[in-house]
Amino acid sequence: MPGIGTLINVATIVAGAGIGLALGHRLPERTREITTVALGMVTLLVAALSAMEVTSAALVAAVGGSAPVLIVLASLLIGGIAGSLLRLEDRLADLGGLVRRLFTRSRVAVGAGGGPEGTAAPQEGAHRFVEGFVSSSLVFVVGPLAILGAISDGLGNGIDQLALKATLDGFAAIAFAAGLGIGVMASAVPVLVYQGAFTVLGVALGNFLPEASVDALTATGGLLLVGVALRLLRIRSLPVADLLPALLVAPVLTAVVAAF
Repeated sequence: MPGIGTLINVATIVAGAGIGLALGHRLPERTREITTVALGMVTLLVAALSAMEVTSAALVAAVGGSAPVLIVLASLLIGGIAGSLLRLEDRLADLGGLVRRLFTRSRVAVGAGGGPEGTAAPQEGAHRFVEGFVSSSLVFVVGPLAILGAISDGLGNGIDQLALKATLDGFAAIAFAAGLGIGVMASAVPVLVYQGAFTVLGVALGNFLPEASVDALTATGGLLLVGVALRLLRIRSLPVADLLPALLVAPVLTAVVAAF
């Protein structure tokens, strides 16, 4: 049944976040911070492995020896321009704030009733919720398995890739939620929408991505994950969401260059 892989993925994120929230209240602040640092380091490792696909034999054979790096560069530039004009980073942050208000409206109302001291905690909680929602959403959505696994599921080729991603996301959600709170659980929503859309695309269009385009997409996604890792490690907060359109541009550019 198409879509079952994404549903399993969503379930593991929610379950992992629940475990992380339970552990987070029992762990000291230093321990919660180190879990986020560890996740950032692993994300950096996965990013490096994905980015190495820029040297794949299929991509080089399709577009030439020097073109893959230029394709990734052009994809990031074009995608970044489009994403910044669409304000994707701001919109994702706004979505996090909206979901938080829906989840915690009653508690915020009670806290705000206490005057200046009552409003400080809700404001701090809002920032923490949005940070957890944005950071975890990017990690769960940006990875190439989110696209490739969902398409494979839609094609009826099984859910092996999404099962692997679900396992990874479940453990990641534990670490995220322990350090960043309940916003991580809400990130299951964009995962459901994003992967669900690619599953429908797989059902409708079939296997439309050649191996070279997949490799270009994977390499571009790897560089986006570097930005996510830098955010998690608190080195620099990059607007990674503004670069997400690059994942759509990379396969198109690969096909165009390969045609000439």
